[in-house]
Amino acid sequence: MQVMMALGMFVFSINTTSFDNLKRSVKWRHAASARVGARAAHQFLGVEEESITLSGTTYPAIATLGRVSLEALEAMANTGKRYQLIGGDFKIYGEYVILSLDTTRTAFFPDGTPRKIEFTLSLRRVDNKTGLVMGLLTSIAGVGGQA
Repeated sequence: MQVMMALGMFVFSINTTSFDNLKRSVKWRHAASARVGARAAHQFLGVEEESITLSGTTYPAIATLGRVSLEALEAMANTGKRYQLIGGDFKIYGEYVILSLDTTRTAFFPDGTPRKIEFTLSLRRVDNKTGLVMGLLTSIAGVGGQA
């Protein structure tokens, strides 16, 4: 089985639930102090928020675990726990919580089973490892004095 990404023990793959789009958003904080006769002074305060949105389509008749996989993601979200997010290329994204799971079911069989399920999974990063990584990179590169 080819792994696209893993959220905790949940594996995104063609056989379970695959995604077509991965959208990552990072925001940073800058405080502003007003100055007389000049533009405001700004100070960098750090990373504010990082989120990832995965969206895709599963076809339960082909990927038989697709519907069950979405139910597993919902059960994970109900725990409120944080999960390590790791890409299939072994990129470690950090720890994330599940904020929302939106599904749209269409093209039904006569018994009401959907032929197609579109989903969007929204995740928010909750660990604070960015500073540690930057400190390590700074010390390796020898930039910025002591790390």
